[in-house]
Amino acid sequence: MRILLLSIVAILFVGMLFVNLYFRAKVLKAYRVLVRNRVEFTAGQIFSSRKIEEEIIPSYPDQESAIRDFSNNLRRSISMTTVLLALITLFGGILMWYRFE
Repeated sequence: MRILLLSIVAILFVGMLFVNLYFRAKVLKAYRVLVRNRVEFTAGQIFSSRKIEEEIIPSYPDQESAIRDFSNNLRRSISMTTVLLALITLFGGILMWYRFE
């Protein structure tokens, strides 16, 4: 049982690493497009779908897809990493508190 939990924690850690790297590459690609075209926004704007639609996209209609890609990938990356981190913590806690012999 202990080996199974250790394996699950290791697989989740590697999964979190690859998910993080994958979405980081996608976020940076969209961010480069936004910087190149001098799109300005705040963190509060980029994390709010309403503010994106009402404030940012009307100001930069040509960059609509890059803005949406950046925002969606950033949110998706944060949520996936949060879930994987919670699972790793849960399995690590189980390994730490319960002794399987």
